[in-house]
Formats: sequence, C-alpha cells, structure tokens
Amino acid sequence: MNLQKTKPNRLIHEKSPYLLQHARNPVDWHPWGEEAFEKARREDKPIFLSIGYSTCYWCHVMEREVFENPTLADMMNRFVVSVKVDREERPDVDRVYMAALQAISGSGGWPMSMFLTPDLKPFFGATYIPPSARHGRAGFGEILEHIHALWTTDRKQIEEAGKRLAEYLDRIANTETRAVEAGKDALDAGFFAFLKSYDIINAGFGSAPKFPRPVVLNFLLRYHKRTGDPQALEISLETLRRMARGGMYDHIDGGFHRYATDARWHVPHFEKMLYDQAQLAISYLEAFQITRDAFFANIARETLEYVLRAMIHHDGGFYSAEDAESLPTESSESRTTQKEEGAFYLWTKREIDDVLSPIEARLVCRYFGIEDGGNVSADPHGVFQGKNILHIVHTREELAKQFELNPEEVSRLLEISRRKLLKAREKRPPCHLDDKILTSWNGLMISAFARASQILDEPRYRAAAEGAARFILGNLQDRSTGLLLHRYREGDARFEAHLDDYAFFIQSLLDLYEASFDIYWLTTAITRTEQQVDLFYDGDKGGFFDTSGRDRSILVRTKEWYDGAEPTGNSIALLNLLRLSHLTNSERYEEMARKSLAFFGQRLNEAPQATPQFFCALDFSLTNPKQIIIAGKPEDPLTKAMLQLIHSSYIPNKIIMVADGAEGQKKLSSFIPFIGSVKMLEGRTTAYVCENYACRLPTSDLHTLAQLINR
Repeated sequence: MNLQKTKPNRLIHEKSPYLLQHARNPVDWHPWGEEAFEKARREDKPIFLSIGYSTCYWCHVMEREVFENPTLADMMNRFVVSVKVDREERPDVDRVYMAALQAISGSGGWPMSMFLTPDLKPFFGATYIPPSARHGRAGFGEILEHIHALWTTDRKQIEEAGKRLAEYLDRIANTETRAVEAGKDALDAGFFAFLKSYDIINAGFGSAPKFPRPVVLNFLLRYHKRTGDPQALEISLETLRRMARGGMYDHIDGGFHRYATDARWHVPHFEKMLYDQAQLAISYLEAFQITRDAFFANIARETLEYVLRAMIHHDGGFYSAEDAESLPTESSESRTTQKEEGAFYLWTKREIDDVLSPIEARLVCRYFGIEDGGNVSADPHGVFQGKNILHIVHTREELAKQFELNPEEVSRLLEISRRKLLKAREKRPPCHLDDKILTSWNGLMISAFARASQILDEPRYRAAAEGAARFILGNLQDRSTGLLLHRYREGDARFEAHLDDYAFFIQSLLDLYEASFDIYWLTTAITRTEQQVDLFYDGDKGGFFDTSGRDRSILVRTKEWYDGAEPTGNSIALLNLLRLSHLTNSERYEEMARKSLAFFGQRLNEAPQATPQFFCALDFSLTNPKQIIIAGKPEDPLTKAMLQLIHSSYIPNKIIMVADGAEGQKKLSSFIPFIGSVKMLEGRTTAYVCENYACRLPTSDLHTLAQLINR
C-alpha cells in the first residue's frame, strides 16, 4: 500500500510524532478530545482507543498489520470511532486505561487497545491484537465484529461491563489506607526484598527481560550509606558493571538501550529513552563517588555526551527518544524496505573487517565477542541472524596479554577503532528521533547534567542544565496563568503539566541551585512548589494527586505510588519538600512531607519492591541531613576546592549553600536568619557543617572539612 497517496486523517494536524506516524492510515483517526466523544454519542458507536508511543516496536507491528490494512480500516470506520493517543503526551489518559487493562487481563503494555462506551467507560481491552486469529488469540477483525454485534443486539451487557470497570477504577483510586509511620524497619524490609530478587549469576533483579530500574539503585546505595551493609553496595555496583559491559549499552556512541530481552544483558530492545539516560547517568555518578573507580565516571560521561550529540534541541531542551527500528543498510542481505529492530546497531564480522585494519579488527572482535556467524542466541523478532551485538567479553588487560601489547596500546587501538566504527555507522539509515520535549523527562535530564557538573567538575554540563531549564521556563509555561505545560514540539506547547512535570522539574531546579548557587533557581523552585501544592496536594489525607482534576475526560484522579522505569511524582515531590524544608527552614513543607509519607506508609510496609524511591524520601526524613554552608566568593580557589571535596563524596542527605555576602545570601537569610551571620574567618573561605543549624566549629582547612562531612 502506498501510504504517501493515502488521504491524511485528522492526525495530520497534530504535533506528536506518534500520532503523525498514523496520519496517513486509512483509519479515520481522531485525537483524544470532545470532537471524537461527541461523534461517538451522535453516531451511537463505541470508541476504539489505541495508546502507544513513537518508538514502540509492537505499535509499529500493529500499524503495519492492522491499521494499514484497508479491509480492517474500513471495518473500524464503520463500527467504531477510532481515537489515537500518545502515552508520553497524555500520561493521564494512559494511566487510567492501563489500570483498566490490567484489571481485564492481569497485565498491560503497549500498544494498548481499549474499547470504550461513548461516555469513556472501558469494557474490553488488550495489548497487541493480530489482524487475524493467531496462536489461540482472536484476530482484530473478529473482535470488531463481535463487539459490533454486542453493541447492536446486547447493549446492556457492554454497559454493565463498562459500569463495573468504572466503579473498579474509582475504587482503586480512592482506596482507604491507614496513615502509618514507616520507619527503619521498612528500609530493612525493602533491602531484603531486593536482595532476595537479585540475580546472583547475571546481576540485576528478577529474570528476563531485564530492566535497569535506576530507582532501585538509588535506594540501595542510600541503604549502604545508612547501614554500611556491603551487600547493598556490591549488588548495585555489579548490576551497573554488567549493564555497561553488556549489549544494553551502546559501546560505539554511548547511552543505554531500554532493556535487555535476556537474563545476561546481551540482547537489548534497542530504543533509547531520555529518562533512562538521565537516571542511569546519576547511578553511575554516585557509584563513582563511592568507589572513585573511573569506569563508572566514564560511563556517565559517555552517556551525557551522547545526549548532547543526539538528543538536544538547538535552544536547549532535550528530545524524548530514539527508535529501536531503522532501515537495513544497502549491503544487508535482507534488502528489505521494512525497518528492522536494531539494524542501526548490529554488525556482521565482514563489516568489522571492512572498516578496521587487521590488528584493529582482531582486537575488536575479541573484545566485543564478534563471531563469523553472529553472536545473538536470543532473536525475538527473527532479524539478528548472522549479526553481532557488541558486548565486552574480555578486559583490556586480558587483551594486552593475548596480543602481547601493553594496556595503553590496547586502549589506544580500541579508541581508534571505536571512532572508525562510529563514522561508518553514521552512514547507515538513522533511527527515528522522537523530538518532542517533555517537561518531566527534561527535569530528570537537567538533574543529571547539574549533578555531573559538580561531580565531574565539567562546566559544559552545568551550561547544558541551565540551558534546558531556561528552555522549559521560556517555552513550556502558559503565558496567561503562569502554570507549566507538559509537551513542546515545533513551536507548539500544549497540555497542562501534571505532578510528574512539576516534581521532576522542581528537583532539577534544586540540583541546579546546588550546582551554581544562583539564588534564582532556588526561588523558582519555591514558586513552582507552591503551584504544585495548589494544583495537586491533598490537604485532608496527604500525598499528591497525579492530575489537577480539571479535565473531565479523565475518569478518576489517582495518586501513583509505584516507582517503575521512572520514579513516581509523589516520591520525588516528597523528597523535594524535605530538601526545601531545610533550605528554607519551612516547617510547613516538612509537615506536608511527613503527612504524605504517612499516607503512603502502608504501601511502603506492604509492597517494598514497588516503592524504592519513596524509601529515599523516607531515609532523608529519618536523618538529620548535613547542612553545609560555605562562606566565600564562588570564584575563590579555596571555595572551589571545598566544593570539589564535598561533591567528590557520596552524601545523599545533604544541602549545600554558599554565603557570598551578596544578594543571594541576603535572600537566603530571609528564609534562615542564621545564614545572615555566616562569614569568612580571617578573610579566608570558611566551611560550616551543621545539623538543624547547630554547627561544628567552622574551618578553612580541607582535611578538617573532609572529616566533618564524612563523619
């Protein structure tokens, strides 16, 4: 079918890359909105809701097999009103119907295929649906015909199913939980839950597929800091090593793929998501702080450099994702015009030999486990035959012995080879770039660059963080209300921001303040926190709602508590409140955080594997965080040396302020009068290390400061 000649549907007017991918389907697609809902009511038809995202492999498959099929499209146009939603653009819609799908089938995923009544109540759902019956699964055409028959002859059955599901969604969104003070025992239970699920052979948690889930590492590293338990550190570091050495990491250009389809981190699902790069960069930075092992710093740096090369808007914001699929190279034996999983990243032995010199090729093949017949044993989509996924199988020291070279020469040859392979790979058809800019994911990435600028002492990273923050404030703010917006693309900013947007962005502003000590970032964080409280905070019970409740098309107002591939808005919001309570001496912020922790306390006690980022907030609340105030000019060498010393240490529960005698210090003293009296002693930069603003003797000596901050 020549899609270029197909008359575009309504999605052609949208900005979402995912919706635009479907704009020339023969399906009469509608975006989520009142036009579609009113049409369903007027024509007395159910709604077919399809939710996915632009880099989703099975979404592409279902489009090719179902939505580009003229016969099936005709049935859709006759029997239902079809609505397409980008889950990344409308997480509020996705959250509601994912809960319904999980209730129906016991699992979820994308593409999500839901059937709704005209008043938006779900009554049937699935994920990927094949075009015709396959492996015991009904085909899409059969399902359409069955639903049409029920709709026209037994409407009551459908309405009853929709009513029951709507009541279920309301019930789980408003489940009464006891306010419980989770304590140190909950942290212990969380650690042992993750220890029990740890894969002692391959590292990571659980079995295949293996997901990175950085929130787990956030908690385990903090648990090690609190307790000194060596296992918490060991399983975290080994997981980070295995991911970085496996096929899930892009050894040519940096950055991580979404997850591994096998248990040993070898065969990835090749899409690259911004939120993974952001969170994993921080995990490797923290591992570097703890171990001082340059391996972890290098992985963080390579990941951040990848983002700066491939995922940044010219005005500073960060793009969302790169697809797993691309067209095979012209030299590929398949010679297909259809995109394939991993085509951009896979190598044949012959391609390696053609690009590199003989010695370079031998080194690279030994280092990355490249074989003549390919090295991929797990081939979920049948496209990896004869291909190789780069993964490290020997150390550079082992290569040096095998090839009778010194390690420095091995490293030099591998770096030359990497550059040659990168240059050759750049000639291949590229993966699709999802260039929409999301406030939430940008918040995560800004935090990564801000923290990397401190830990790696790299000013470029601070500049990138500040540029992205200014992009959000300049382009993703409603000019009439001053409230944040969720999505930007090609000059169009749309959709009200939700809790995730506010929480992740506020966190990034606090990280930017501690990277720059520009009071603007702190005052902006306070302003956005007040907006977040007004829009989402539940003053009666504690916790934050995920949405403002103003969009009546969203059936229920949820409070998400599962820390998954991304942390929940709630877990980050609570940590932000705790940090702000110490930065501004606000009892109100602390009380909101503690009330909210109590609201989620039962969840933390009963489902520890679901709440690792909440445990980070709980850990902070159970600690007297170190308050480190540096009295000195930012450009003074001793000030810089003190800050480098602080940033080189892993101190997760701390706040840092600089009292420079200028406007920033005056503003800080309006929150915390004590700050106004902090001064340099004898004209030298002076550090004050405090708890609850009760300070130990101030010092200008770096050795003494190291003892104080690590006590």
